[in-house]
Amino acid sequence: MRTTRTTRTRSAAAAAAVTAALALTSCSASTTEEAPAAAEGAMEEQETPTAEETEEMLSSLMPMGTGDPFVDARTAAAHMPDTALTLATGLAAATGAAGEVDSPAADLRAGLTALLQEHVYLAGIAVATAYTTGPDSGEFEAAAAALDTNSVDLSEAIGSLAGEENAATFLEVWRAHIGDFVDYAVARAGDDQAGVDQALSDLEAYTQTAGGFFEQISNGALPADAIAGSLSMHVTTLTEAIDALAAGDPSAYAELQEAAAHVSESATTIAGGFDTALELEGDPADAASTLRTTLTNLLQEHVYLASIAVFTAYTAEGGPESEAFTAAAGVLDENSVALSEAVTSLAGEEKGAEFLELWRAHISDFVDYAVAAAGDDEQGKQEALSNLDAYRASAGAFFEEVSGGELPADAVADGLAMHVETLGGAIDSLDAALVESATE
Repeated sequence: MRTTRTTRTRSAAAAAAVTAALALTSCSASTTEEAPAAAEGAMEEQETPTAEETEEMLSSLMPMGTGDPFVDARTAAAHMPDTALTLATGLAAATGAAGEVDSPAADLRAGLTALLQEHVYLAGIAVATAYTTGPDSGEFEAAAAALDTNSVDLSEAIGSLAGEENAATFLEVWRAHIGDFVDYAVARAGDDQAGVDQALSDLEAYTQTAGGFFEQISNGALPADAIAGSLSMHVTTLTEAIDALAAGDPSAYAELQEAAAHVSESATTIAGGFDTALELEGDPADAASTLRTTLTNLLQEHVYLASIAVFTAYTAEGGPESEAFTAAAGVLDENSVALSEAVTSLAGEEKGAEFLELWRAHISDFVDYAVAAAGDDEQGKQEALSNLDAYRASAGAFFEEVSGGELPADAVADGLAMHVETLGGAIDSLDAALVESATE
């Protein structure tokens, strides 16, 4: 059954609740009964802005969306590896990190990290969508299509290393294992233990097949047993996340994050094996490459966790006041803390704390945008975009300072404009697919 929230009069109270959850403050949300009155009171107190004030409020940022929230989430996520490369280049130069951020070996490690992490999050989103809107819904079909596009991109990455024939073999095996995960999700939701056992058996067979495949294409640099063992952990962590989603357990978001963290480690292993087999220029494990991969991992995860938080706010019973949303927002904030720790390791505790404050504020601005979108509040959307526009300037100045000028403020701000516009577009598409469609 669809659990999409359809009451739009709750937007004012919801905004307060969501912002409180993301900022981890002690503010309490309004109850369902109080929310309409709170919204009405807020509207009465607010004066209609003048034409001049409205013009000043309008942001130059224009959210870009296609109407397909899963395609748009991928677009927003795809921008982050480029941002990570830009930031890593400047920060590595400023700190004198050993190695190269843009060597072929570094490219491979960062690229595989992004693709494998994305696989996990898209798989989790697809399962959540199937459980929310039904496996026969158009929404699930779109989510599955986005996941398959990631599979094709992964096969192309393999093909660039091992040739077209091996790329085709990989794609066939990879798609089959996704089918096994889908079978597992369906069986788990239907309390079909025989189906669960069969899916797990098929996934175990996949780990052996894939292990042999990677050993063969790497000329032994990636031993079959080691790869099979790593893939077994992938199966374990992702099925645990699916279990939690099927049970409606809020721990699902943390479980999904753990599954994503595991494949990021696998990407490092695979990149190291291919570096040895192909004698690539550079070192995938040097400090500069590691910095780039770390930022790629964390920044792309930010996009997917933000998308999942909005998805949850739009679909969970109770919306942003639900236990599910609180859990999703908490995992998103853990990502923010991890990003601040990366900054701290490069620029010290004071700068790490400053970054965290800035970063959390921009997440709250995105939440305000999402709440306004769900409430058909164009003024609220523009206010959020205006705040995000201001955030770009602040973040640009911050990175210019901590990098000793290696990262020009304007360049950073320009990159963040794309982040705001693409993630804003994904939020608009989520609203259209999960909120507006439920009222039609």
